[in-house]
Amino acid sequence: MVQIFTLLLLGIQVSDDVGIFPKALWFLHEYGCSDCSSASNDLQLKSVLAKSLAIDRELTLEELDGLIRKDAFTKFAGIDNRLSESEISSALEAGTPSTRLRLAPELRRYAEFLTTSFDMIESEHLDEIDQLSNWIVQNWRHNGNLQVLTTCTGNSRRSILSAAMGNLAAGYYGFDNIRFHSGGTIPSAFNKRTIATLQEIGFQIQPTGEEAERGDPKTSNPIYRVVWGKDLESMEFSKSYKDKSNPKSGFAAILVCNEADAECPTVPGASLRLSMTFVDPKLYDDGVFEKRKYAERRDDIGRTFLAAMANVRRRLQGEK
Repeated sequence: MVQIFTLLLLGIQVSDDVGIFPKALWFLHEYGCSDCSSASNDLQLKSVLAKSLAIDRELTLEELDGLIRKDAFTKFAGIDNRLSESEISSALEAGTPSTRLRLAPELRRYAEFLTTSFDMIESEHLDEIDQLSNWIVQNWRHNGNLQVLTTCTGNSRRSILSAAMGNLAAGYYGFDNIRFHSGGTIPSAFNKRTIATLQEIGFQIQPTGEEAERGDPKTSNPIYRVVWGKDLESMEFSKSYKDKSNPKSGFAAILVCNEADAECPTVPGASLRLSMTFVDPKLYDDGVFEKRKYAERRDDIGRTFLAAMANVRRRLQGEK
């Protein structure tokens, strides 16, 4: 299948066992202390796990050195008070949110892969991840449905990549009531390269045969159906961030390019305005690096939103 092409390039298939190290990492993301889901602590977390697992491929409370509460650890550890790989697997299965099971298998595995690379997130985005996480946690108690609007100039590349990967991240961590939308300051069209890089990891993207209002009279603006799982889909096309299909109040606005950030000092109706800019993959169009650069930007954006959602999930779980 075309959708698993990238996974095959990485040397993994949907049915492969990832091994104990990623499982241990995910276990602490799910059950560890609140700092375990923070991207800024990812390298330290991996260092502790690598040292512990190198001894006997099991985890003890002492080896985790305060990374998890005793009651959370003993809930899954056997009578020997040690966590084996099978016990870690059982704990992960027990904590799997229902929306993750609804994701397309290829996309679920790709999200899993990205969660092992939070150490690759740009340092400038760490504070922005915390701000977005804080906004979601604070508003979670008061609003059952949260909307996020990602905005760039043409609404053809980075903003659409951000909406797609944000929705994948929300589904992966169990937030079916968080939805990402996209818009631009000068709408153009859903770029074919953006479509290709999303399809490569498992998004189903098909034209509906209909066209939206054109930003440029000479550029067609097809409407596409974007699917990332069972009952998880959206209609995507290039549009203004003020378009009627986008949220109007109480949403988080994320400016993903410098131009949109400069043009929108305020975003009407937004309760959070956040600058989270990424390099434009358009710079590499029609060159030999084009495909890799679109994939690189897709993954940069993906792991950033996954880290934010991981942080939200751990904090909300900690409040229960």
